[in-house]
Amino acid sequence: MSKLVSFFIVLTLILSNQAIANAAEKQSSEIKSEAAVLVDSETGAILYSKNSNERLYPASLTKIATAIYAIENGNVDDIVTVSARAVKEEGTRVYLVEGERVPLKKLIQGMLINSGNDAAVAIAEHIDGSVEQFAANLNEYLTKKIGVSDTHFSNPNGLFNENHYTTALDLAIITNYAKKNPVFTEIFGTKELGWSGESWETTLLTHHRLLKGEIPIEGITGGKTGFVNESKHTLATTAENENIKLTAIVLKADNSKASYNDTKKLIEYGFSSFKHRIIKQNEKFTIHKKEYYPKNDIIITVHVNGFEESITEQGMLEVVNNGQVSQSIQLEEKEPKPIKVKEEELLSSEQSSINIFYGIIVFALAGLLIGVRKRLMRKQ
Repeated sequence: MSKLVSFFIVLTLILSNQAIANAAEKQSSEIKSEAAVLVDSETGAILYSKNSNERLYPASLTKIATAIYAIENGNVDDIVTVSARAVKEEGTRVYLVEGERVPLKKLIQGMLINSGNDAAVAIAEHIDGSVEQFAANLNEYLTKKIGVSDTHFSNPNGLFNENHYTTALDLAIITNYAKKNPVFTEIFGTKELGWSGESWETTLLTHHRLLKGEIPIEGITGGKTGFVNESKHTLATTAENENIKLTAIVLKADNSKASYNDTKKLIEYGFSSFKHRIIKQNEKFTIHKKEYYPKNDIIITVHVNGFEESITEQGMLEVVNNGQVSQSIQLEEKEPKPIKVKEEELLSSEQSSINIFYGIIVFALAGLLIGVRKRLMRKQ
C-alpha cells in the first residue's frame, strides 16, 4: 500500500512540474516582443526571459539610466542653464529656451514624464560638461556601480546610434537599482505634473498607458516608454501587490499595442505565479560532506506550484523555477569542528614525546661513552 501511495505522490509531482513547464512555454509563445524579461524587483530573481541578453536599441528607456546617474552625481536643487545644443535636440521635447534656468529635478521630471530629449541634454551638460563626457562617465557608472555587462550608451536620451545598445536584463537591473532611490521612484511613478517654462505652460502627462490607467491593471507603480524607428517600441514597467514587486522590460515590439499586451501578460503572470520564501540564517545545505549556510536571513522568489533548491560545488544556492535557475545566492561555508582530544590522551601523548626525547639523549650518551672507552683502550 505504501509503495502505491509513493508512486502516486511521485506521479503527481511529475505531472505538476510538467504543467508548470507547459505554462511557461505557453507564456513564452504569447510574448510577441523581440526580447522581454520579468524580474523580482527586490530579490533580482528572473521570473521570465525571452532573448533577455540580446543587444538591442532601447530608445528612451535610456533615460532611466540618465535619471539615476544625475540624481546620484548631481544636486537635484542645482539650477541648470540651458545651452543652445540642448534646445536644438530633435525628437520629443519640453521646449526649453537657450539661457533658461531650470532646477535639475525639474529637468529630470520633464525627461522621464514627457520624455524630453532637450532636458536630457541639459542634464548631461550640467553634470559632466558635455554629452560625450557624460556618456563616458555614465557607461563607467553602469558597469562599476550598477553591475551591468552588455550596455553601452552614446547619449543621454536614446536617440539612435549603432553604438548605443543594451539588453532587456540589463535594463531591468538598472531599473531595480534606480527604484531604491526615493527621488527616482517619485518621478518614475508620476502620472501628471504642472509645467511652467519660459516658452511652455502645460500639464505633463505620462506617456505610459498602464501607469496612466488607460489600460486597466492593478498595481502599476512606474513606467517609461520608448520609440525610434530602429528600436521599434520599448517599454519599462514596475508593479507591486501585497506579495511581490515586479520589473518588466519589453524591447522591439512591432507596435505599441504589442508592447502593452506583453507587459500586461508578464505582470499578471508574476502576480499569480510567484511568492517569497525566507531562508533562515540557521538553515544548512550540504554537498559532499561540506555544510553551507546563509550569512543572514535571505528572501528567495519561488513558484507557487513548486520549485527546487540545489547547491553547487562552490556553495552557490540555486533556486530553480520552471526548470530554469532564477536566482543564485552565494552561501558561507561552515568551518569543520576542531577535533577534541581528551585530556588523558593529550597527557599521554606529551609523556610519550618526553620519553622519546630522553631516550634519544641516553642513547647518544651511551654511544659517546663507548667511543671514549675504545680510544682509551687503544692508548694503553
